[in-house]
Amino acid sequence: MLPPPQFTRRVIGPAVFFALVACLAAAEPERLTFCSYNLKNWVTADPVAEPSGTTKPEAERVRVVRILAAIHPDILGVCEIGTSEDLEEFQQRLLQAGLDLPHTEMAHGGDETRRLALLSRLPIKARNSQNALTYQLGEHTLPFQRGILDVTISITPTFDLHLLGVHLKSMRAVADADQAMMRRNEALLLRRHIDSIFAREPDAFILAYGDFNEHRNEPAVAEVMGGPRTGDTAMQDVLLRDANGEVWTHFWDIADVYSRLDYCFASRLLRPHIDYRESYIYSDRDVNKASDHRPLVLKISPAPILKAGKP
Repeated sequence: MLPPPQFTRRVIGPAVFFALVACLAAAEPERLTFCSYNLKNWVTADPVAEPSGTTKPEAERVRVVRILAAIHPDILGVCEIGTSEDLEEFQQRLLQAGLDLPHTEMAHGGDETRRLALLSRLPIKARNSQNALTYQLGEHTLPFQRGILDVTISITPTFDLHLLGVHLKSMRAVADADQAMMRRNEALLLRRHIDSIFAREPDAFILAYGDFNEHRNEPAVAEVMGGPRTGDTAMQDVLLRDANGEVWTHFWDIADVYSRLDYCFASRLLRPHIDYRESYIYSDRDVNKASDHRPLVLKISPAPILKAGKP
């Protein structure tokens, strides 16, 4: 004998409801964690070439690994790493801390001491890093000091993420040229590289990240972002904050100066895939004992995120 209709709805209704919820949760695409971090001199210095010493102290290395183990990125872009042997050592330390990032890329420019690197849990689909870019300042031809790290990672069969890592010229004065103009020219080279990707792939998902050594209102940042002239190819600043609502990413201890020098710039079609509410600047009590920069953390979803709002 069948139960009354009310009884059927009361018993089967909740069961069906929770089954649907479970199915929807299972079907939701995995959100990836991307991290950008200037490691501060993770290099093995030649004591003759570098008499001042740039080898990163062991205590700082341990803290860097501890921080990254807490963030647990799927894709990690870093500045200021040395040779391929330094990258391998760094990768092994991460693995011992439970962070397996087997796929790597390195890039450099005129400065081969402090390079760019990317480590990923997902395979790298394409590599197009730029190691020999130059620009003209007056009578001088100068190299893009750290080059452009360029890889493509397939998040899904229909979602290719282009990752462009940079480390623009530092704010230290040099004899060759004005350091601000050097950064601006490097930023122009990055912008041209971004435009070349859009020329091949107008609907590209592009994330440009790294240490830009520049404040938000300076021309170098404006060159990267673009404006009315770039239209749909403009890159948007992904403004991140720490748990206290602060936006600084670099601390210059000698001068007691806190600055925002590290950025992530997202292309128009990538923006809806960034979970702004869950993305952040990492901070803890000992973060400055690991590096003079703080890590930037983005949560990226293969599916557009509904009601995503900037912090």
